Amino acid sequence: MVDKAPIGVITGGKGDLAKALRPQLEAEGWHVLAPGRDELDVTDAANVSHYFSQLDRIDLLINNAGIIRDKLLAQMSEEDWTSVVNVSLRGSFLCSQAALPLMTRQRSGHILFIASRSAKSGPRGQSNYAAAKAGMIAFSQSLAREHGADNIRSNVIFPGYLPTKMNRHLPADVVSRHQNENVLARFNTVDNVARFVTVVATLDHVSGQIFTLDSRIDRWT
Repeated sequence: MVDKAPIGVITGGKGDLAKALRPQLEAEGWHVLAPGRDELDVTDAANVSHYFSQLDRIDLLINNAGIIRDKLLAQMSEEDWTSVVNVSLRGSFLCSQAALPLMTRQRSGHILFIASRSAKSGPRGQSNYAAAKAGMIAFSQSLAREHGADNIRSNVIFPGYLPTKMNRHLPADVVSRHQNENVLARFNTVDNVARFVTVVATLDHVSGQIFTLDSRIDRWT
């Protein structure tokens, strides 16, 4: 009897990273669902509940949906704050919570969070984004502790700066500074991230971790 293909769901399915992730996972035998906002609005609890209720199983959830509304705190509106936190953090909560009953029943599953080094560095003008991504880290690690006994894994990926449509608005001097922070003096690519995800997605002994996919080095603390 041939086993059914494992099922993966990638939120933010219209983004550049999701478009790279999908074919890489499919090449490894996954059946991948990558809904965009029109199909899965991660900020809408009823929509999220309905979407996941249609699935018979889920082996991998990648919380990838995210937006930016960069402004200095003094100029940031409540909507700027709320919209970013709602997509990245609340969206991760809603989707993870909706996927957990299936994973618990299966006694297997992996939830990956696409976060950002901004969670640790707290960049100027990104208090909303940095806070949302930092929340994803703590959320992932709490989830890992709560559901390790159910054989459910939870991990975070810092993909590094990626030349995606979300970052194309950045001034050239900011991009150059990010590049120079890398000891290899080059950026990651969405294809490299996708290749890494196909590996880490199937590692059955790793949970509660943060994987950094660039060459910026942090001091020991």
